Amino acid sequence: MKEIYGVDFNAKITPLKIRDAILECFFEAHCEDVGLGTDEQEINRIYCGDIVKKSFEKAGANFENPTKEDLENVLKELEKFSVGFRDKNIIKKHAKQLAELLKKIED
Repeated sequence: MKEIYGVDFNAKITPLKIRDAILECFFEAHCEDVGLGTDEQEINRIYCGDIVKKSFEKAGANFENPTKEDLENVLKELEKFSVGFRDKNIIKKHAKQLAELLKKIED
């Protein structure tokens, strides 16, 4: 079973599942980078969620009911945001993983 950020490749892949995968990806990348303990993870999850939501706003995308195009635009926004904080290779790795999921969306 192949899974990326909680999304099973054998299950139906929807835009909402990918939105949640983006949230998880951003959270994992941020937590790994700053080395937060479990006590701080919930606060960090909220912080990362706010950044992702702002990226939806900047992209003119619907957070509650995203389209494939919304998600593509949000990923571009998050890539731009991350350049200031993350190694380019890490950004490319995460972008590639999420692009793999986008290809699997069942319309």
